[in-house]
Amino acid sequence: MSLLASWTQGSHEADGTTHPTYRKGSGPGVIVIHEIPGLTPDVIGFAEEVVDAGYTVVLPHLFGEPEAPMSPMVMAKVFPKVCVSREFTTMATGQTSPIAGWLRSLARSLHAELGGPGVGALGMCFTGGFALAMMVDTSVVAPVLAQPSLPFPVGKKRAADLNLSPADLADVRARAAGGCQVLGLRYAGDMATGTRFETLTHEIGDAFIRVEFDGKGHSTLTEHRQQEGVDRVLAFFADKLVG
Repeated sequence: MSLLASWTQGSHEADGTTHPTYRKGSGPGVIVIHEIPGLTPDVIGFAEEVVDAGYTVVLPHLFGEPEAPMSPMVMAKVFPKVCVSREFTTMATGQTSPIAGWLRSLARSLHAELGGPGVGALGMCFTGGFALAMMVDTSVVAPVLAQPSLPFPVGKKRAADLNLSPADLADVRARAAGGCQVLGLRYAGDMATGTRFETLTHEIGDAFIRVEFDGKGHSTLTEHRQQEGVDRVLAFFADKLVG
């Protein structure tokens, strides 16, 4: 049976852009944004854990083939397409990826429907920083960055960049100063995240909850899963969304 068979398929449109979505569960809203190459079995499995913990989970489908496993062949098929897509800023510094506007709209819609203090947003790897960009909207009260990797860390400037425009970074600082915390997860030896955890600590101080694991893994919640990481994410959602 399809891994997504028990999920309700829909779509969300904002500013002329439409992407499919998958939804399951009840309780406060959480948006889980998949990594490259897409909605892999491991990403869906993690999302199921969030559902089981008592949340309404929405999975945006941004690229790739749903349920396709992580493999070199699938990565080779998807990676070139996302690198040239206008929705994602992969190399430029001081810019917010355009997809952030669509994701913020999705968060506002989910919050308006479900109510409560707000929604959670979690991005992984290629999409890791998108949760930070979503934090600009006050509907997002529990942003989680799992090994954020954009822009690609080629050179010191890109390695330190947060994939945010100056205006969005100012809004993130203001929300952090107002009490909105950010949870970040990475392997300490992961070169893909560059030095942006140091940038986050510099920019928002104690509002950044920095969790680093020993070793040279990458995908903290999926391929190289750390149970402590999953537990920290669920505890963060419980604190911010349930109280």
